[in-house]
Amino acid sequence: MRRKAVGRLLSVLLALTVWEIAALCFRIPALLPEPWQVGRRLLELLPKPAAWRSVGMTSLRILLGFLPAVLLGAAAAAAEQKFPFVGTLLWPWVTAMRSVPVASLTVICLIWFSAGKLAAFITFLVAFPLFYAGIASGIRAADPKLTEMAKRFDVPAGKRFRCILLPQLRPWLHTAAVSSVGLCWKACAAAEVIGVVSGSVGEQLYLSKVYFDVAGLLAWTVVIILCSAACEKLAGLLTDLICGRWSRQ
Repeated sequence: MRRKAVGRLLSVLLALTVWEIAALCFRIPALLPEPWQVGRRLLELLPKPAAWRSVGMTSLRILLGFLPAVLLGAAAAAAEQKFPFVGTLLWPWVTAMRSVPVASLTVICLIWFSAGKLAAFITFLVAFPLFYAGIASGIRAADPKLTEMAKRFDVPAGKRFRCILLPQLRPWLHTAAVSSVGLCWKACAAAEVIGVVSGSVGEQLYLSKVYFDVAGLLAWTVVIILCSAACEKLAGLLTDLICGRWSRQ
């Protein structure tokens, strides 16, 4: 574990070194600032309440899109297991959600939604296919013999789910949660930039671009990366905790 952490640290240092060399060769800080300049701008953002409000509002929109995607994705996967035709009915919709670029979805949805609601809806469209496909794959991969044995011993359906199916779904849920949260941050920020959502991280990116503040643009990009990484870690821990506790009840 320690060796892996050291390796990641060295890779980050190598990336920063390459960035520094490129900035020195480019010699135009307005177009490619050095890492320390971006770091300084990032430190300037931290004490500002407006910056934290922007991160908070974007996080809230991601949550408002993420939670329905989890619930509806799980419900759709369970329905498909019970009624196979559900998968056929959902196929064109899920394919479109996976394939259509976020920019196209955002422009189309701007016709129907206000800018604030738009980001949450785009987050939902990005997360839903991942949860639906992940849980459906986990259900198909589960060992049917264990469920059949439990039925023969008259184990209640709720207990069969908690003690037999949920532990087998746990790695699929973990992967879906971690991968979807990272994509949600990227999709939500992109939707906020296109929709120019007031009081959001996307608006800060847009304003940095308008004022040609490349250091600020990169600093907000680092904020997105850090928030995305933190949310991925949190989503994985919460998934494992909830699945572990529920399966032991």
